[in-house]
Amino acid sequence: MYAVIKTGGKQYKVSEGDLFKVEMLEGAVGETVELDQVLMVGGVEVKIGTPLVPGAKVMAQIVAQEKDKKIIVFKSKRRGGKRTKNGHRQPITRLKVASIQA
Repeated sequence: MYAVIKTGGKQYKVSEGDLFKVEMLEGAVGETVELDQVLMVGGVEVKIGTPLVPGAKVMAQIVAQEKDKKIIVFKSKRRGGKRTKNGHRQPITRLKVASIQA
């Protein structure tokens, strides 16, 4: 069984036991998070939401609260030697899917 969920403005296809990273969610390591914005549930019978599947939810456990890899933001202008270089590390949450309830 798999599900398509929406969190942090992005969509993820997940199955039971999957590890994946999402935008920062509140909670400590080891806590269980309920993701209730389920767009689709698949398996033997496919349920597609309009836009959400009623009563469906995904239970996931927080594995880690950390920062993602660094990205470099470099801006320059043609004349005058104007250059700026910045780095950014996005805070993320790593989740492990415990169960999918349709």
